[in-house]
Amino acid sequence: MVRTWDIFCSVVDNFGDIGVCWRLARQLSSELGQSVRLWVDDLASFHRLCRAVNPARTSQFIDAVEVRHWYVTFQQVEPADIVIEGFGVRLPAAYVEAMAARLPHPVWINLEYLSAESWIDGCHGLPSPHPSLPLVKYFFFPGFTSASGGLLMESGLAQARETFQSDPAAMAVFWHALGLALPDGGALRVSLFCYDNAALPALVEAWCSDPLPVVCIVPEGAALAQLSRIANQRIEPGSCLKLGGLTIAAIPFLDMEHYDRLLWACDLNFVRGEDSFLRAQLAARPLVWQAYPQEESAHLRKTSAFLERYASALDSAAGPVFCAFTRAWNRESTDVGRHWTALRFHRKSLSAHARCWAGKLAASGSLAIKLAEFCEDRLK
Repeated sequence: MVRTWDIFCSVVDNFGDIGVCWRLARQLSSELGQSVRLWVDDLASFHRLCRAVNPARTSQFIDAVEVRHWYVTFQQVEPADIVIEGFGVRLPAAYVEAMAARLPHPVWINLEYLSAESWIDGCHGLPSPHPSLPLVKYFFFPGFTSASGGLLMESGLAQARETFQSDPAAMAVFWHALGLALPDGGALRVSLFCYDNAALPALVEAWCSDPLPVVCIVPEGAALAQLSRIANQRIEPGSCLKLGGLTIAAIPFLDMEHYDRLLWACDLNFVRGEDSFLRAQLAARPLVWQAYPQEESAHLRKTSAFLERYASALDSAAGPVFCAFTRAWNRESTDVGRHWTALRFHRKSLSAHARCWAGKLAASGSLAIKLAEFCEDRLK
C-alpha cells in the first residue's frame, strides 16, 4: 500500500545526516513506491551530495521525492501517514500539534544512529508515549543483527559494485574523470575522509617512509585542510603532492554516486561518521573507521563494539593488528605510525575478509523494507 512519508533532517555535521536521510527517502520512493516528502534545513550541504538539488528552491522533486526547505518558521502542512525524525531532530511544535489532531495518528519514528553495540537490539522498536498529546514515538535502530532495524542498502548495489570492480576500463575512466592518472599497479590506493585527527601527522610520516608507495586520494574538506597544514603548503583540489613514497592526490568533493566509486576503486578506505562508514563496508574493501568524537569517550565504546563484530572472523594474525590500528586512530594516537607497516602487511587477509563481510551484511536485512513493514503493522 502506498503511504505518505515526512522525513525531517537537520544537517548537523554537514553530510552524514542528510546522506542517510536522502538514501532512505530515495529507496522508499524508487523501490517501495512510497510518497515521500523530505524536509531539509540546509540545502547547500545537500547540494554537495546530490547535484540535482537547487538550494534556492523551497520545493522541488528529485527522483520522485519531494524535497522541501525546512525553515525555522514552519509552514502549516497536513502531516503524513508516517513521520520520521532523522536522528532525534526536534519536530516543529505546530507540526506535532497537527499530528495529534490527525486521525488516525501518524506513525512517529525516531531513526537512530547506526551502532554495533549489543544493547540496541533490546531497545529497537520500543515505544515512547508523548507526555501530553495522544501520540507515540517509536525508536528505530539500524544495526548488524536480524533483531535490529537492518542496514540502509539499496537493491542492485552489490551487482553494480561487482561490475565496476571487475572492469579495468571503467576503473580507468573513473580515475580520468577525477583528473588523475591510473595509479601505478604497485602502489597502495588509499582514500582519506576523516575528522581532524591528531594521529594524521604520524600516519603521513609512516606513508612517506614506507617502501610500498602510497597514493592517498583525498576529497576537499577537513582531511585535505589538515594535510595542507602537515605539508606546510596549500594543497588544492586537482593537484598532486609527492612526499617521499607518498603521493597526495587532492580531488573535488564528490557527490554520493562518485564517492561510492572512489570507495570501490581504492585498496583501503579511511571513513568517518555514519554514511561513509556503511558505504565503505558495502564497498567490499578494507576500511578504517573514525567514529564521531563524543564526550566521555563514548565513541571508543562504539568503535570497540564494531571491532568485536567485524574482526571476529579475521585470522589470528591480522585481527589484532587491524584492531590495534583502528583503536589508535580513534584515540588520535601516534601509535598509528608504528602500526601502519603491520596493517598493510596483512592487506590480502583484510581484502578477503572485507569481501566476505560485505556479503554477510545482507543477512541483517534492508532498513527501508524493515521500516516500511514496522510502520505498516502500526497503521493497520
